[in-house]
Amino acid sequence: MNWMDVGRFLIIAGTVVIVVGVLFLMADKFPVGRLPGDIHFGAGRIKIYVPIATCILLSIVITLVVNFFSRK
Repeated sequence: MNWMDVGRFLIIAGTVVIVVGVLFLMADKFPVGRLPGDIHFGAGRIKIYVPIATCILLSIVITLVVNFFSRK
């Protein structure tokens, strides 16, 4: 590993942190967590939330990003 690799890693890591930060700031505008396939049920004080559609969507996005960056 040389300094060029470390520099590239830091640039990519910084970009990812910025993108995640922007997504957190704009989270109220996106329906993630409230998608049609997400299941909500409960009675009284007990509430259960199963985010099936959100997990599938995040899995697809993460798979695409990882495959994009791992290609050489």
